[in-house]
Amino acid sequence: MAEFKKTTTARFPRGGKTLTKEQEYWKNFQFPVTVKDYAGITHINFSPLEPYQFVTSSSTRVQIYNTLTNKVDKTISRFKDIVYGGILRDDGRLLVAGGVEGLVRLFDVSGRAILRTFKGHEKPIQITKFLADNTHIMSCSDDQTVRCWDIPSETEVVKFEDHSDYVRSGCINPASKDVIVTGSYDHTVKLFDLRTKANILSVDHGQPVESVLMFPGGGVFLSAGGNYVKVWDALAGGRLLATLGEHHKTITCLCFSGKYDRLFTGSLDRHVKVHDVTTYKTVAGITCSSPILSVGISADDKTLAVGMADGLLSIKHRKQEEKKEKTETTRTGPGSSYQYYVKGRMYQPKQNDLLVDHRRKEKMAKYDVHLRKFEHSKALDASLQTNVRTITPNVTIAVLQELIRRDVINMALSGRDERWLRIMVTFIRKNISNTSFNATLVDVANVLLDIYSPVVAESPAVTNALKLLKNTLKQELEFQDNLHEVSGMLDSILAASQSRPSATLTSHNEPLIKPLTVNGIS
Repeated sequence: MAEFKKTTTARFPRGGKTLTKEQEYWKNFQFPVTVKDYAGITHINFSPLEPYQFVTSSSTRVQIYNTLTNKVDKTISRFKDIVYGGILRDDGRLLVAGGVEGLVRLFDVSGRAILRTFKGHEKPIQITKFLADNTHIMSCSDDQTVRCWDIPSETEVVKFEDHSDYVRSGCINPASKDVIVTGSYDHTVKLFDLRTKANILSVDHGQPVESVLMFPGGGVFLSAGGNYVKVWDALAGGRLLATLGEHHKTITCLCFSGKYDRLFTGSLDRHVKVHDVTTYKTVAGITCSSPILSVGISADDKTLAVGMADGLLSIKHRKQEEKKEKTETTRTGPGSSYQYYVKGRMYQPKQNDLLVDHRRKEKMAKYDVHLRKFEHSKALDASLQTNVRTITPNVTIAVLQELIRRDVINMALSGRDERWLRIMVTFIRKNISNTSFNATLVDVANVLLDIYSPVVAESPAVTNALKLLKNTLKQELEFQDNLHEVSGMLDSILAASQSRPSATLTSHNEPLIKPLTVNGIS
């Protein structure tokens, strides 16, 4: 008698794209903590010092959040109108912010007292920054001017009037305390030198500039406006290095990762894109619920904050790696038999020893046990268990194919009750659209209809299940008709194309997808 062969289960490749290591890294965040504010979060700034607190500017207040508790540590609300551009100094002791009032205010973070108030702008101030020396402040305003202020003397140091429209973005040069970068709605990005008090470089972005950013070395800077980001070489006289156009709507914010090796871009299309700064290719993406106005990430890349136009603040923390400590417990006490179980496991046979193989009894699945005993109905029941048919439907299909091969499918499907028929029809409905399963399930459905068509009207539950199956088949046939139409269109386009006469998508005589036929109905 031949040895019984277990049922062969076909494994099909999973659909969809596999995540790269980069995508897995940037998706390895916990479920976001959302905080609702009164108005849109226009600016987010992280402190470079632990515990990496961050500042948000929204409505008439500036709030400082604790990244450990996700709660507000301090609130500065000494503003009469909307505030913009709240930012911490590198040491975390001072905070500067602008606003609609046209005033630049400097606050003591510990006491929340106003230390300095700089007056001179005539319209709202969108951007404020501390310069690299931490004793001067830069401000950009809708009055088309860029000004620098001295903190100790509370006076204006220099004023630039080279822009011809709103100045809504600006950044400092981390490598030099005397160079600043500004972007304006006049489509230009300008570099200013505080020593010469003049514009030293100007480039045309082509769209109103919403955000600018400069690399730590000071030789390359970026500008965001419209739905693209441009990379410029400052040392080569403003030569365009690259253009990033992954967004569908206006890009509103830019920021670097902690190591400056990744660039984050936020847009009104509700997406945050992560770019590799060496190739300027998109390596990951994050989807939010509303248009994005600001984005920031901590220096250790463990906390990501996104501010949205509807006032939602999304805070994501990186998942902590669970360290599994393997503890081996050895029962070696008096009266323990553990020593006899492990005896001889590490023994190495000698050259003249006779080796006797010990085969462990191979455990068979329930459906294989029944198939071995020719209990076909029980084998089908075992393959239709909830944990089998839902998690591994390919096992159920393999058992059905084996029953068809043995020519006992009619006997296995006969004599069933109402509950079993409903389960079987539901399984067919959920999996018949799968191209790997439909050939087998169509044959099984035909057999079921042949056997139970005289009595199916007596059961309302089975009748409803068959109606759902009919609707699924109708929808699938409509999809196939649409695919045939698309196939015909592509054939016409490829036939009319003379540039690639050898390029063909599919044969004219062979259909793109074979139509389903259930009980003679196609």
